Amino acid sequence: MKKIVLILCLLPLLIWIQGCAPATYEIEGYTGSSINADIPVPSNAKLIENIAYSDHPTLKKGVKYELKHIGGEQGLYPPMDYFQKLADAGWVELEEERLGHVHFLKKDTTVIAIEVREDSFQITEMIKGAME
Repeated sequence: MKKIVLILCLLPLLIWIQGCAPATYEIEGYTGSSINADIPVPSNAKLIENIAYSDHPTLKKGVKYELKHIGGEQGLYPPMDYFQKLADAGWVELEEERLGHVHFLKKDTTVIAIEVREDSFQITEMIKGAME
């Protein structure tokens, strides 16, 4: 009888502890971005929006994806494995240009900005010469 009472008392505690565990994202492979096939994107990321910047002096086009927990709590933790995949594809991060959640990467003459939030990320292609 004591064992049953003990189990019934511990069960809510175990459920609560499991609910408080940090959620993580999972990448199931990569595909090319819809704005530039040279930019790898997690294949399980859901396309939310295509963005056109027709009148902006430095932004060309963008795309926003949803991937649960990609940026960690409040978007404070950039997905290092994703940035490693970008580096493997030839994208070099311009660390001196980083602005909070926004990371700038360059490959050949193309510069992109990746803004990472808690459950989403946005890739924006810059107009050539915008970062010079």
